[in-house]
Amino acid sequence: MLDEAANGKKPQLDLAGAEWLSSSNGVGDVQIAFVEGYIAMRDGRSPEGPALIFTPAEWRAFVLGARDGEFDLT
Repeated sequence: MLDEAANGKKPQLDLAGAEWLSSSNGVGDVQIAFVEGYIAMRDGRSPEGPALIFTPAEWRAFVLGARDGEFDLT
């Protein structure tokens, strides 16, 4: 798996046993899971659909951008 990350490719993760997390209330449209050193994100309303896979650096950039208002609607 490290070779794939070094080449800029993300592995095909087995998400079947992943522990999906959502908002602090336990419900939400966006869910995340930490799997094999990666972060997976999916639509909680359609859990059988695809998941986005982020490296830790990508996830950090996303979270910092969100905190900074980068994705706010104007």
